[in-house]
Amino acid sequence: MAAQRFSLVGQIFSTFRMATNKELSSFLEGVERRAFKHAAYMVRNTESALDIVQDAMIKLSEKYGDKPANELPMLFQRILQNTILDFFRREKVRNNWVSLFSSMTPNQHEDDNFDLLESFSSEEGSEAAESTEQKLEREQVLNIIDDQIKKLPTRQREAFLMRYWEDMDVAETAQAMGCSEGSVKTHCSRATHALAASLKAMGIHL
Repeated sequence: MAAQRFSLVGQIFSTFRMATNKELSSFLEGVERRAFKHAAYMVRNTESALDIVQDAMIKLSEKYGDKPANELPMLFQRILQNTILDFFRREKVRNNWVSLFSSMTPNQHEDDNFDLLESFSSEEGSEAAESTEQKLEREQVLNIIDDQIKKLPTRQREAFLMRYWEDMDVAETAQAMGCSEGSVKTHCSRATHALAASLKAMGIHL
């Protein structure tokens, strides 16, 4: 009887024990190629697919590395799908940047507290109606915007990305940055004006 009880306890412990570092590493090595193929098929971009898989692996290791080994496949699949969905959400937000800058009017450049998101509404379906040439042109502009964002002063860059990339509201951004909501609006306004001026200087008119 005691032997049977000991055997049962051993089975339970074996079922629920945490994955070792070796098991986690082995799992990730085994799933990497299949995960990349899936991500590449979904996003149609090799570099983006690599980033997605890497992010998913890091999230699994950091958040669920202490889970039982038999739960890792299900957890990783869920994380991978969520990371792919997040990619599409971010790309949609990023594609709205062109429309966002094109909606700026001259008088808005004079107001440091102007928040472009408060008066901006994206045009649903406009991207789908674009020609191949228009999509290529849009992507080129977005890459230029990406480069110019990196050149912004640190606080302006942080505020811009939190508001226009992470989709955080003014209050959330202020809390994350440790400043007032007015400062967030000022940073965002100056960032958008600087980016719009940079595009104009390059001869890009949206």
